[in-house]
Amino acid sequence: MSWRLWLPLMVFFGFLGLAAYQLTQPRDEAIKSAMVGKELPYFTLPPASLERPGVDSRYFYDGKPKLLNIWASWCLPCIAEAPQLEQLKEQGAEIVGVAIRDKPTDVMRFLSQHGNPYTRIGRDDLSEVQLGIGSSGVPETFVIDGEGIITYQHIGDIRPEHVPVLLEELRKAGR
Repeated sequence: MSWRLWLPLMVFFGFLGLAAYQLTQPRDEAIKSAMVGKELPYFTLPPASLERPGVDSRYFYDGKPKLLNIWASWCLPCIAEAPQLEQLKEQGAEIVGVAIRDKPTDVMRFLSQHGNPYTRIGRDDLSEVQLGIGSSGVPETFVIDGEGIITYQHIGDIRPEHVPVLLEELRKAGR
């Protein structure tokens, strides 16, 4: 028998061995952000509500770490994370919001129904800031140190178990 007859069988078993090896490896669920460790891009956003001023990237250069929360009134996970944002605010976190593709009336309605933990809220009508900082969806939350450097990115809604993590990341960013 020729070795060529065995070649397809050897390739098949090689593939099975590789697949079995991959299945035994621990799954890495962390999403690495290209912007963590980099400076916040320059932006200026008009106010998204009548209750809070808009936001400018220079606001993040005052020496104090802050959370930058990307959200929208039409986003259901944003409703789910509202109590946790309120909890973060109560524990001393300063939260700056960026409302994505939203109308001021919808933003006001959302804030009146679900609370307003934000010190400022900018309106990003074209998602330029959202995309510029590496956010792919809503909600997402970034820790920005007092020199405008993105130190941490939380993708998805903030759940109760994420509150201590974000507070610790804020603490580390304040050093």
